[in-house]
Amino acid sequence: MAKNKAYYEEVNMKNQLHLREILDELPPYCKQFFIGIEPTTASRTRLAYAYDLNCFFEFLHENNPICKKMKIKEIPIHILEELKATDIEEYLSYLKIYEKDGVAHSNDERGLKRKLSSLRSFYKYCYKHEMIDNNPAVKVSLPKIHDKNIIRLDVDEVAQLLDEVESGESLSKRQQMYHERTKKRDLALLSLMLGTGIRVSECVGLNLDDIDFKNNGIKVHRKGGAEVVVYFSDEVCAALCDYLEERRGITTVAGHEDAVFLSMQNRRITVRAVENLVKKYSKLVTNIKNITPHKLRSTYGTSLYKATGDIYLVADVLGHKDVNTTKKHYAALEDDRRRKAAKYVHLRED
Repeated sequence: MAKNKAYYEEVNMKNQLHLREILDELPPYCKQFFIGIEPTTASRTRLAYAYDLNCFFEFLHENNPICKKMKIKEIPIHILEELKATDIEEYLSYLKIYEKDGVAHSNDERGLKRKLSSLRSFYKYCYKHEMIDNNPAVKVSLPKIHDKNIIRLDVDEVAQLLDEVESGESLSKRQQMYHERTKKRDLALLSLMLGTGIRVSECVGLNLDDIDFKNNGIKVHRKGGAEVVVYFSDEVCAALCDYLEERRGITTVAGHEDAVFLSMQNRRITVRAVENLVKKYSKLVTNIKNITPHKLRSTYGTSLYKATGDIYLVADVLGHKDVNTTKKHYAALEDDRRRKAAKYVHLRED
Protein backbone atom coordinates (compact mmCIF):
# COMPACT_ATOMS: atom_id res chain seq x y z
CA MET A 1 0.00 0.00 0.00
CA ALA A 2 1.44 3.36 -1.09
CA LYS A 3 2.22 5.76 1.73
CA ASN A 4 0.18 8.96 1.84
CA LYS A 5 1.99 12.14 0.85
CA ALA A 6 3.11 14.35 3.73
CA TYR A 7 0.92 17.37 4.35
CA TYR A 8 3.56 19.85 3.18
CA GLU A 9 4.00 17.85 -0.04
CA GLU A 10 0.26 18.06 -0.73
CA VAL A 11 0.31 21.81 -0.04
CA ASN A 12 3.28 22.29 -2.37
CA MET A 13 1.52 20.34 -5.11
CA LYS A 14 -1.67 22.40 -4.79
CA ASN A 15 0.31 25.64 -4.78
CA GLN A 16 2.23 24.58 -7.89
CA LEU A 17 -0.96 23.71 -9.76
CA HIS A 18 -2.53 27.02 -8.75
CA LEU A 19 0.61 28.86 -9.83
CA ARG A 20 0.33 27.30 -13.28
CA GLU A 21 -3.26 28.50 -13.57
CA ILE A 22 -2.23 32.08 -12.83
CA LEU A 23 0.76 31.89 -15.20
CA ASP A 24 -1.59 30.85 -18.01
CA GLU A 25 -3.13 34.33 -17.72
CA LEU A 26 0.21 36.20 -17.66
CA PRO A 27 2.73 37.01 -20.44
CA PRO A 28 4.99 34.02 -21.30
CA TYR A 29 8.18 35.69 -19.99
CA CYS A 30 6.75 35.60 -16.44
CA LYS A 31 7.13 31.82 -16.45
CA GLN A 32 10.91 32.12 -16.75
CA PHE A 33 10.99 34.26 -13.58
CA PHE A 34 9.21 31.57 -11.55
CA ILE A 35 11.46 28.83 -12.93
CA GLY A 36 14.45 30.94 -11.93
CA ILE A 37 13.37 31.56 -8.33
CA GLU A 38 12.08 28.03 -7.67
CA PRO A 39 15.30 26.67 -6.07
CA THR A 40 15.42 29.49 -3.48
CA THR A 41 11.75 30.05 -2.62
CA ALA A 42 8.87 28.15 -1.05
CA SER A 43 5.81 27.27 -3.12
CA ARG A 44 3.71 29.56 -0.95
CA THR A 45 6.06 32.48 -1.66
CA ARG A 46 5.95 31.86 -5.41
CA LEU A 47 2.17 31.73 -5.34
CA ALA A 48 2.06 35.05 -3.47
CA TYR A 49 4.40 36.56 -6.09
CA ALA A 50 2.08 35.29 -8.82
CA TYR A 51 -0.95 36.96 -7.23
CA ASP A 52 1.00 40.20 -6.94
CA LEU A 53 2.28 40.12 -10.53
CA ASN A 54 -1.21 39.34 -11.80
CA CYS A 55 -2.45 42.42 -9.95
CA PHE A 56 0.29 44.53 -11.56
CA PHE A 57 -0.46 43.34 -15.09
CA GLU A 58 -4.18 43.89 -14.57
CA PHE A 59 -3.37 47.47 -13.54
CA LEU A 60 -1.30 47.94 -16.71
CA HIS A 61 -4.09 46.48 -18.82
CA GLU A 62 -6.67 48.86 -17.36
CA ASN A 63 -4.59 52.03 -17.11
CA ASN A 64 -1.83 51.98 -19.72
CA PRO A 65 -3.05 53.28 -23.14
CA ILE A 66 -0.88 50.79 -25.06
CA CYS A 67 -1.72 47.77 -22.89
CA LYS A 68 -5.45 48.51 -23.07
CA LYS A 69 -5.41 47.52 -26.72
CA MET A 70 -4.14 43.99 -26.11
CA LYS A 71 -4.77 41.02 -23.86
CA ILE A 72 -2.66 40.70 -20.71
CA LYS A 73 -0.85 37.66 -22.16
CA GLU A 74 0.18 39.77 -25.16
CA ILE A 75 1.82 42.61 -23.20
CA PRO A 76 5.41 42.71 -24.53
CA ILE A 77 8.35 42.78 -22.15
CA HIS A 78 9.69 46.06 -23.55
CA ILE A 79 6.71 47.81 -21.93
CA LEU A 80 8.24 47.03 -18.53
CA GLU A 81 11.46 48.95 -19.19
CA GLU A 82 9.59 51.87 -20.76
CA LEU A 83 7.68 52.53 -17.54
CA LYS A 84 8.90 55.29 -15.24
CA ALA A 85 9.29 55.15 -11.48
CA THR A 86 6.28 57.48 -11.30
CA ASP A 87 4.18 54.86 -13.10
CA ILE A 88 5.01 52.32 -10.41
CA GLU A 89 4.26 54.90 -7.70
CA GLU A 90 0.88 55.43 -9.36
CA TYR A 91 0.34 51.65 -9.19
CA LEU A 92 1.07 51.69 -5.44
CA SER A 93 -1.38 54.53 -4.97
CA TYR A 94 -4.02 52.53 -6.87
CA LEU A 95 -3.41 49.52 -4.60
CA LYS A 96 -4.44 51.45 -1.48
CA ILE A 97 -8.05 50.92 -2.53
CA TYR A 98 -9.38 49.44 -5.75
CA GLU A 99 -12.30 47.41 -7.04
CA LYS A 100 -12.19 44.03 -8.76
CA ASP A 101 -15.20 41.98 -9.86
CA GLY A 102 -17.44 44.32 -7.86
CA VAL A 103 -15.49 43.78 -4.64
CA ALA A 104 -13.48 46.53 -2.94
CA HIS A 105 -9.87 45.65 -2.02
CA SER A 106 -7.37 47.61 0.04
CA ASN A 107 -3.74 47.34 1.11
CA ASP A 108 -2.11 48.76 4.22
CA GLU A 109 1.58 49.66 4.34
CA ARG A 110 2.56 46.01 4.79
CA GLY A 111 0.48 44.93 1.80
CA LEU A 112 1.98 47.70 -0.33
CA LYS A 113 5.50 46.73 0.72
CA ARG A 114 4.91 43.09 -0.17
CA LYS A 115 3.51 43.92 -3.61
CA LEU A 116 6.35 46.31 -4.37
CA SER A 117 8.88 43.74 -3.14
CA SER A 118 7.35 41.15 -5.49
CA LEU A 119 7.53 43.58 -8.40
CA ARG A 120 11.12 44.58 -7.59
CA SER A 121 12.15 40.90 -7.47
CA PHE A 122 10.56 40.36 -10.88
CA TYR A 123 12.24 43.42 -12.39
CA LYS A 124 15.58 42.49 -10.82
CA TYR A 125 15.43 39.02 -12.34
CA CYS A 126 14.53 40.34 -15.80
CA TYR A 127 17.30 42.96 -15.65
CA LYS A 128 19.91 40.51 -14.35
CA HIS A 129 19.14 38.06 -17.16
CA GLU A 130 19.25 40.85 -19.79
CA MET A 131 15.58 40.51 -20.66
CA ILE A 132 15.27 44.29 -20.13
CA ASP A 133 17.83 47.14 -20.18
CA ASN A 134 16.18 49.42 -17.65
CA ASN A 135 14.85 48.76 -14.13
CA PRO A 136 12.49 51.54 -12.96
CA ALA A 137 11.30 49.51 -9.94
CA VAL A 138 14.65 49.89 -8.20
CA LYS A 139 14.08 53.66 -8.06
CA VAL A 140 10.87 53.30 -6.01
CA SER A 141 11.36 53.29 -2.24
CA LEU A 142 9.66 50.65 -0.11
CA PRO A 143 6.91 52.04 2.13
CA LYS A 144 7.95 52.68 5.71
CA ILE A 145 6.48 50.11 8.08
CA HIS A 146 5.35 51.36 11.47
CA ASP A 147 5.89 48.93 14.32
CA LYS A 148 2.84 47.24 15.80
CA ASN A 149 2.42 46.27 19.39
CA ILE A 150 2.66 42.52 19.91
CA ILE A 151 -0.81 41.18 20.63
CA ARG A 152 -0.69 38.16 22.92
CA LEU A 153 -2.55 36.50 25.73
CA ASP A 154 -1.51 37.22 29.31
CA VAL A 155 -0.76 34.31 31.65
CA ASP A 156 -4.19 34.44 33.29
CA GLU A 157 -5.86 34.65 29.87
CA VAL A 158 -4.05 31.49 28.73
CA ALA A 159 -5.30 29.64 31.80
CA GLN A 160 -8.83 30.96 31.27
CA LEU A 161 -8.74 29.98 27.59
CA LEU A 162 -7.84 26.38 28.39
CA ASP A 163 -10.47 26.30 31.16
CA GLU A 164 -13.09 27.45 28.65
CA VAL A 165 -12.06 24.69 26.24
CA GLU A 166 -12.43 22.06 28.97
CA SER A 167 -15.77 23.25 30.32
CA GLY A 168 -17.51 24.79 27.30
CA GLU A 169 -19.84 26.54 29.74
CA SER A 170 -19.61 29.95 28.06
CA LEU A 171 -20.22 28.66 24.55
CA SER A 172 -23.54 29.24 22.82
CA LYS A 173 -26.16 26.49 22.90
CA ARG A 174 -25.34 25.61 19.28
CA GLN A 175 -21.59 25.47 20.00
CA GLN A 176 -22.17 23.30 23.06
CA MET A 177 -23.87 20.70 20.85
CA TYR A 178 -20.53 19.96 19.20
CA HIS A 179 -18.28 20.71 22.16
CA GLU A 180 -18.40 17.25 23.69
CA ARG A 181 -17.14 15.76 20.43
CA THR A 182 -14.29 18.22 19.96
CA LYS A 183 -13.14 19.36 23.41
CA LYS A 184 -10.30 16.82 23.77
CA ARG A 185 -9.05 17.63 20.30
CA ASP A 186 -9.33 21.37 20.88
CA LEU A 187 -7.59 21.21 24.24
CA ALA A 188 -4.73 19.14 22.80
CA LEU A 189 -4.38 21.38 19.76
CA LEU A 190 -4.42 24.67 21.69
CA SER A 191 -2.15 23.29 24.42
CA LEU A 192 0.34 22.19 21.77
CA MET A 193 0.34 25.57 20.00
CA LEU A 194 0.58 27.53 23.24
CA GLY A 195 3.22 25.16 24.62
CA THR A 196 5.54 25.01 21.60
CA GLY A 197 4.90 28.11 19.46
CA ILE A 198 4.54 26.05 16.28
CA ARG A 199 2.89 27.65 13.25
CA VAL A 200 -0.70 26.73 12.42
CA SER A 201 0.45 25.03 9.20
CA GLU A 202 2.96 22.97 11.19
CA CYS A 203 0.24 21.95 13.63
CA VAL A 204 -2.23 21.01 10.88
CA GLY A 205 0.49 19.04 9.06
CA LEU A 206 1.40 16.83 12.03
CA ASN A 207 1.22 13.08 11.46
CA LEU A 208 0.88 10.43 14.16
CA ASP A 209 4.43 9.20 13.64
CA ASP A 210 5.76 12.75 14.09
CA ILE A 211 5.11 12.53 17.84
CA ASP A 212 7.81 11.08 20.09
CA PHE A 213 6.32 10.56 23.55
CA LYS A 214 9.55 9.02 24.83
CA ASN A 215 11.29 12.39 24.52
CA ASN A 216 8.20 14.66 24.49
CA GLY A 217 9.01 15.94 21.00
CA ILE A 218 7.28 16.56 17.69
CA LYS A 219 8.88 16.64 14.26
CA VAL A 220 7.75 19.66 12.27
CA HIS A 221 8.45 20.73 8.70
CA ARG A 222 9.59 24.36 8.86
CA LYS A 223 9.27 27.10 6.27
CA GLY A 224 12.22 26.69 3.92
CA GLY A 225 12.11 22.90 4.08
CA ALA A 226 14.01 22.08 7.27
CA GLU A 227 12.72 19.34 9.58
CA VAL A 228 13.28 19.98 13.27
CA VAL A 229 12.17 18.48 16.57
CA VAL A 230 10.33 20.79 18.97
CA TYR A 231 9.81 19.70 22.57
CA PHE A 232 6.71 19.98 24.75
CA SER A 233 5.95 19.88 28.47
CA ASP A 234 4.28 17.14 30.50
CA GLU A 235 1.13 19.29 30.62
CA VAL A 236 0.97 19.32 26.81
CA CYS A 237 1.82 15.60 26.79
CA ALA A 238 -1.18 14.82 29.02
CA ALA A 239 -3.57 16.73 26.72
CA LEU A 240 -2.16 15.00 23.65
CA CYS A 241 -2.39 11.53 25.20
CA ASP A 242 -5.98 12.14 26.27
CA TYR A 243 -6.95 13.18 22.75
CA LEU A 244 -5.02 10.44 20.97
CA GLU A 245 -6.76 7.79 23.05
CA GLU A 246 -10.03 9.14 21.63
CA ARG A 247 -8.45 9.57 18.18
CA ARG A 248 -7.60 5.84 17.97
CA GLY A 249 -11.30 5.01 17.94
CA ILE A 250 -12.05 7.20 14.91
CA THR A 251 -12.18 5.78 11.39
CA THR A 252 -10.79 8.43 9.09
CA VAL A 253 -11.58 9.24 5.48
CA ALA A 254 -9.17 7.48 3.12
CA GLY A 255 -5.95 9.44 2.71
CA HIS A 256 -6.23 11.06 6.15
CA GLU A 257 -5.20 8.09 8.28
CA ASP A 258 -1.89 9.68 9.33
CA ALA A 259 -3.26 13.07 10.46
CA VAL A 260 -3.07 13.86 14.17
CA PHE A 261 -5.83 16.45 14.30
CA LEU A 262 -9.08 15.60 12.55
CA SER A 263 -12.11 17.64 11.57
CA MET A 264 -15.62 16.54 12.45
CA GLN A 265 -15.73 15.01 8.97
CA ASN A 266 -12.79 12.78 10.03
CA ARG A 267 -10.38 14.44 7.62
CA ARG A 268 -7.16 16.29 8.43
CA ILE A 269 -8.23 19.57 10.04
CA THR A 270 -7.66 22.66 7.89
CA VAL A 271 -5.85 25.89 8.70
CA ARG A 272 -9.16 27.76 8.37
CA ALA A 273 -10.83 25.44 10.90
CA VAL A 274 -8.02 26.05 13.41
CA GLU A 275 -8.31 29.79 12.87
CA ASN A 276 -12.04 29.56 13.57
CA LEU A 277 -11.69 27.51 16.75
CA VAL A 278 -9.00 29.89 18.09
CA LYS A 279 -11.34 32.79 17.41
CA LYS A 280 -14.28 30.99 19.01
CA TYR A 281 -12.53 30.29 22.30
CA SER A 282 -10.49 33.49 22.51
CA LYS A 283 -13.65 35.62 22.22
CA LEU A 284 -14.74 34.06 25.53
CA VAL A 285 -11.57 35.39 27.16
CA THR A 286 -11.07 38.82 25.56
CA ASN A 287 -13.11 41.04 23.28
CA ILE A 288 -10.35 43.64 22.96
CA LYS A 289 -7.59 41.46 21.50
CA ASN A 290 -7.99 39.85 18.09
CA ILE A 291 -6.40 36.47 18.82
CA THR A 292 -5.28 34.34 15.88
CA PRO A 293 -3.08 31.22 15.75
CA HIS A 294 -0.12 33.52 15.10
CA LYS A 295 -0.95 35.42 18.30
CA LEU A 296 -0.71 32.12 20.19
CA ARG A 297 2.77 31.83 18.74
CA SER A 298 3.57 35.34 20.02
CA THR A 299 2.17 34.35 23.41
CA TYR A 300 4.56 31.40 23.58
CA GLY A 301 7.53 33.48 22.40
CA THR A 302 6.82 36.11 25.04
CA SER A 303 6.51 33.55 27.83
CA LEU A 304 9.73 31.81 26.78
CA TYR A 305 11.66 35.07 26.58
CA LYS A 306 10.40 36.29 29.94
CA ALA A 307 11.36 32.96 31.53
CA THR A 308 14.83 32.64 29.97
CA GLY A 309 15.92 36.06 28.72
CA ASP A 310 17.55 34.15 25.85
CA ILE A 311 16.54 35.76 22.55
CA TYR A 312 18.63 33.21 20.60
CA LEU A 313 16.72 30.34 22.16
CA VAL A 314 13.41 32.01 21.28
CA ALA A 315 14.57 32.51 17.68
CA ASP A 316 15.69 28.89 17.43
CA VAL A 317 12.51 27.38 18.87
CA LEU A 318 10.24 29.62 16.78
CA GLY A 319 12.21 28.78 13.65
CA HIS A 320 13.33 32.34 12.81
CA LYS A 321 16.28 32.15 10.41
CA ASP A 322 17.43 35.64 11.41
CA VAL A 323 17.59 36.47 15.13
CA ASN A 324 17.01 40.13 14.20
CA THR A 325 13.46 39.15 13.26
CA THR A 326 12.97 37.88 16.79
CA LYS A 327 14.62 40.92 18.33
CA LYS A 328 12.33 43.21 16.37
CA HIS A 329 9.24 41.38 17.61
CA TYR A 330 10.33 41.33 21.24
CA ALA A 331 12.13 44.70 21.41
CA ALA A 332 9.65 46.05 23.96
CA LEU A 333 10.41 43.14 26.29
CA GLU A 334 14.14 43.73 25.91
CA ASP A 335 13.60 47.35 26.89
CA ASP A 336 11.80 46.21 30.05
CA ARG A 337 14.78 44.03 30.93
CA ARG A 338 17.18 46.92 30.38
CA ARG A 339 15.09 49.14 32.64
CA LYS A 340 15.41 46.57 35.43
CA ALA A 341 19.19 46.80 35.18
CA ALA A 342 19.05 50.26 36.76
CA LYS A 343 17.81 48.72 40.03
CA TYR A 344 20.70 46.32 40.41
CA VAL A 345 23.71 48.67 40.37
CA HIS A 346 24.22 51.06 43.31
CA LEU A 347 26.89 53.73 43.28
CA ARG A 348 26.77 54.38 47.01
CA GLU A 349 25.66 52.24 49.86
CA ASP A 350 22.41 53.24 51.52
